[in-house]
Amino acid sequence: MEITKILVANRGEIAVRIMTACQEMGIATVAVYSDADAKSPHVEMANESYCLGDPAPSASYLNIDKIIGIAKESGADAIHPGYGFLSENAKFAKACAEAGIKFIGPTADVIHGMGDKIEAKRAMRNAGVPVIPGYTGEEKNETLEEACERIGFPVLIKASAGGGGKGMKVVRSRGELAEAVNSARREAKSSFGSDELLLEKYLAKPRHIEFQILADEHGKTLHLFERECSIQRRHQKVIEETPSVALDSDLRARMGQAAILAAKTVGYSNAGTVEFMLDAERNFYFLEMNTRLQVEHAITEMTTGIDIVKWQIRIASGEHLTLEQDKLIQRGHAIECRIYAEDPGKGFMPSTGTLKTVELPTGVNIRHDTGISSGYKISPYYDPMLAKLIVYGEDRKDAARKMEWALSNYIALGVTTNIPFLRAIVHHPAFASADIDTHFIETYFGNWASAETLPPEVLIAAAIDDMKHSGNAELPDDGQAQQESQSPWTQVGRWRIDS
Repeated sequence: MEITKILVANRGEIAVRIMTACQEMGIATVAVYSDADAKSPHVEMANESYCLGDPAPSASYLNIDKIIGIAKESGADAIHPGYGFLSENAKFAKACAEAGIKFIGPTADVIHGMGDKIEAKRAMRNAGVPVIPGYTGEEKNETLEEACERIGFPVLIKASAGGGGKGMKVVRSRGELAEAVNSARREAKSSFGSDELLLEKYLAKPRHIEFQILADEHGKTLHLFERECSIQRRHQKVIEETPSVALDSDLRARMGQAAILAAKTVGYSNAGTVEFMLDAERNFYFLEMNTRLQVEHAITEMTTGIDIVKWQIRIASGEHLTLEQDKLIQRGHAIECRIYAEDPGKGFMPSTGTLKTVELPTGVNIRHDTGISSGYKISPYYDPMLAKLIVYGEDRKDAARKMEWALSNYIALGVTTNIPFLRAIVHHPAFASADIDTHFIETYFGNWASAETLPPEVLIAAAIDDMKHSGNAELPDDGQAQQESQSPWTQVGRWRIDS
């Protein structure tokens, strides 16, 4: 089918990213937005826009009936869900199919199957994909205790239906089990509507390695290499990079083939990610499959030159994958930092308010995926991620230095952000030597509090910019006032103290 108009069922930077790809392909776009997002960049960028009303996610970006209704009203051929919200919702994918609208992603059955971690692990184990030792059976406390003893402490309790670290607890001894199970069940039920749990062996110094998959609707599947996603806070990724220094060519090939096998096993189509854990002995295990576009897809695009979003749309249109696995190569090294409106010194508490000044670093091979600008209002309704900063270098050392420079020149004033925290991570000797695992932040930054202050010239520039946009105060009508009005101290052009 030919896709001529796409409704983007999302907001922020990912909506802008998808619309950019659509524009380059000559495809019209439809934006949806809540009352809180009425002036957001993705709304201004789209060819058409429709209001969802109430900012609460359940009434707006998670409201399947509203979004399907708007797609029909606008005449959209397809819906791209981005990530988050309805992107891994099997009911939404099914509703799109029933309405005759192409869902840009895998089928509802695949989403449902991979969304259930217990069923996903069973399917992978049966297919011969390595799986972390664990337990997915009866959930009586006595049975769980026996399973923990059999697996060996420490053990990780996980919610079967969810992700993002919710419902996840580490149990280091038998005495901690009952309380951890009860807490995990409550959190899982609240977050995902299901209190079903599973157990996994807790790995020492694990690295989180994922493989990007592309699969067309004609049976062809390939991978676009790996991404290292080990630097996480609260089990959520903060910094990603590719390639991973933990993999040599042999291990990369074996993990890539396992990722392809996992995708083929479930009849996967479109873009997706097969995630693995790599232990200290370089054994790898299937973790889960994300049935959507990933936040960190940009670093793969930087090192392969392949536009993943465009391929999502082509695959949804029924096109054949023309890429060949043996001809795909990676060049250089790419790193991504997620820019959040949050305070790392206060347990990563989200911050809200208005971004008074936003100035982005520019340079060769620096990419910004963003949906923010000066004057952008950050509401409490949605995920606090504001943007993604991506850099490309000839090698890891070059990319890391470029990232540190870019973060030093990234200005976002008006709310607390994690930019100083990201700078501290990238500057850390353990990061420089790639001595990283999923415990990196808690190991080195467990009690982190920013001691940084912005350089004086940044504060002065921000103050001048604020004066510029707040209007000029009336000056008394006398000679001194006229003289002062000509002073560079009262001008707000490109002049700066350090010029």
